[in-house]
Amino acid sequence: MKVITKLYPHAIAILGFVIVSLFYFYPVLQGKQIFQSDIVQYTGMAKEQNDFRASDHVEPYWTNSSFGGMPTYQLGAKYPHDYIGAIDDALRFLPRPADYLFLYFLGFYGLLLVLKVDPLKAFIGALAFGFSTYLIIILGVGHNAKAHTIAYMPLVIAGVILVFQRRYIVGGLLTMFAAALEINANHFQMTYYLLLFLLILAAYFIYKDVKDKAFRPLLKSFGFLAIAGILAVGANATNLMATAEYAGFSIRSKSELTYNPDGSANTTSSAMTKDYITEYSYGVMESFNLIAPRIFGGSNSENVGKDSEMYEMMIGNGVPDAQAADFVSGMPTYWGDQPIVAAPAYIGVVVFFLAILALFVDDRKIKYVFLSGAVASLLLSWGKNFPVLTDFFIDFIPMYDKFRAVSSIQVILELCFPVLAIMGLQSFFKLDKEQHFKPLWQAAAISFGTIVILFLSKGMFSFAGANDGYYLESYGPQFVDALKSDRKSLFNADLLRSGFFIIVTAGVLWLYIKNKLAHTTAIVLVGLFMVSDLFFVDKKYVSTKDFVSSRQVEVPFQETLADQEIAKDPGIFRVFEVQDLMGARTSYFHKSIGGYSAVRPRRVQQLFDYQLAKNNLEILNMLNVKYVIQQDKEGKDFPAINPDANGNAWFVRDVKLVNKANDEMRLLEGFDTKHAAIFNINLYGEKFNNARLKRNLDDSGTIALEVYKPNYLKYSSKSKNEGLAVFSEIYYEKGWNAYVDGVKTDHFPVDYVLRAMMVPAGDHTIEFKFEPEVVKTGSTITLISAVLMLLLLIGGIYFERKGKEI
Repeated sequence: MKVITKLYPHAIAILGFVIVSLFYFYPVLQGKQIFQSDIVQYTGMAKEQNDFRASDHVEPYWTNSSFGGMPTYQLGAKYPHDYIGAIDDALRFLPRPADYLFLYFLGFYGLLLVLKVDPLKAFIGALAFGFSTYLIIILGVGHNAKAHTIAYMPLVIAGVILVFQRRYIVGGLLTMFAAALEINANHFQMTYYLLLFLLILAAYFIYKDVKDKAFRPLLKSFGFLAIAGILAVGANATNLMATAEYAGFSIRSKSELTYNPDGSANTTSSAMTKDYITEYSYGVMESFNLIAPRIFGGSNSENVGKDSEMYEMMIGNGVPDAQAADFVSGMPTYWGDQPIVAAPAYIGVVVFFLAILALFVDDRKIKYVFLSGAVASLLLSWGKNFPVLTDFFIDFIPMYDKFRAVSSIQVILELCFPVLAIMGLQSFFKLDKEQHFKPLWQAAAISFGTIVILFLSKGMFSFAGANDGYYLESYGPQFVDALKSDRKSLFNADLLRSGFFIIVTAGVLWLYIKNKLAHTTAIVLVGLFMVSDLFFVDKKYVSTKDFVSSRQVEVPFQETLADQEIAKDPGIFRVFEVQDLMGARTSYFHKSIGGYSAVRPRRVQQLFDYQLAKNNLEILNMLNVKYVIQQDKEGKDFPAINPDANGNAWFVRDVKLVNKANDEMRLLEGFDTKHAAIFNINLYGEKFNNARLKRNLDDSGTIALEVYKPNYLKYSSKSKNEGLAVFSEIYYEKGWNAYVDGVKTDHFPVDYVLRAMMVPAGDHTIEFKFEPEVVKTGSTITLISAVLMLLLLIGGIYFERKGKEI
């Protein structure tokens, strides 16, 4: 009975999370699905992989439908022994995206319980965290992996805290499973930011234990965390090892080229340029939209409504009412530093107010960990607007230069502030009544004072956006003036709104002090203000209008007449769609040289930047692009046949030997890939006999592709003499094996991205098989780790039940 009584409030809370998740995304109960732009792109990229898995019941681990060919390690590949993934699937039992919202709530609730927050306040805090606007908007656009990873962050933090608090078994087990789930969610940038926060958390406990001379417990804590971390990594070994192996092939690795496409010197030592890494940097003043959502305009497509200056301007110019109303529903009111913003990263002004209150009323020093995490996160999110700190991290902090969109590190702030808010709320109600007024007055003065200062300072702002010059040229000064006026209106309105929420929240707490409200009533009212504040902002950006029929999500691209015409060709070839080079539409229907991926192959991207952008059509030929989808004068797609495509494979008569990647790239300009190949002896010369490549070669033979699968290619060759065959397939050393008549044979890269091999005279069968050893090795490690985790779980339960100390 005691167990039931103890678990009852948590069961009610979990049920509440289910109800709230389904309520917010209620169209899922009607069988609808949210239309997520990034998931649409993923659907196109993964089409060949998913179709092959369904038909052959085998995982290909490679797709030829995007960027000429790439591994599927970051495209939803399924690995053997993914038991952590099975646990994750069980936790995400709700329809998407309600499942991610539920995970937000559940993970944060667990963290607050570890911080000794009672169930009611933990429930409110979990809702406040889950409804943080950034966390909702990433569900709207389809950053599912990011949302997924963020959802498990609180549980990892909770486990680490428990371990440092000497709850070794429970904390170690929670850390182990939460970290395994965190890694399994597969957004390494978010996990990296979590690790940065955990360094701050660990530093706090190290200082605390060293100060108390508790060296043995400290070492024991690190021992348990090390075991938990090793097994969490081991349980995801296949994905981690495959991703690490592929990283050197992707655009996240450093270029071998020492010059830029424009000919200037490439001096960056980072995997990506600093400009690219910091393209999405939060403005310093823009950061105040954390407490007043639209003071910098909100988003690039804001509905300013019929009360707007823009609407009045259009009506005054004779635009019909319906047309004007439709036009003002998507105004570019955002005027901050970032190129594109779908919504402000609003954490809630009530959350901010209560977090400030926590600094005055909560005696636990751990509050400074969360405050430090929030401040560090904010400073780093400024990116190029705070170059001293950002450049230091890019240049000296390991792995920091592997990630772009530095503004997204604010997820740490969006986690820390709700924690502080609930700590403040809980501690406030624990104070004696005579201690209440001063901290309440101080927190209200700081938070409300910030709003007042911003309101009085509006004359300092220009309300001019980066694209206003374009709008001035395209639509005229009247349009820009109306746009600026509406930006000012949003600035004023949201500051007044935030000020109102601070006043009413402080008012509820003041009424509690004066015994006008009961304890529970006051908490519930504060919770309602906190959550409703966020809820109604969220609904402006992700709502029922974003849901469509499941058919539209499952089949997001419509086949055009051009696609139908190309589909009549039974051959194996690639397609280049001029308007979709960096999109996944083409990949959905054809084998494309383009695609949509943040980890696309580096060398293929460089071909686009250094060659195709300069109209070197020989790149299309060597990649066997048979069709180019273009648009006619009426904007309709039509397929133009490229008669010069090299085909699937061909023999060449000459080899140009070079020593550097620069020489490879430059030689491709105007190079005849049908009759010659470029070979870099500096990178691969030790493995192959260069003398065989220097002599005149026989290119009179023929080679034809007979069997095609994403992970298997079979050719037949006929030649009188030994010859060098070039294949229009992307060279990827870590997985593709070549066989001649069943005997494994060396193959090597030519023409910067393609495969080649020496083929003996006579008739032969040539096979390429994608057999990544990393998957086999990683799967073994994953299985061993899973077994060890199970044994530790059983042992942990035993020791906990027996009350034995480790």
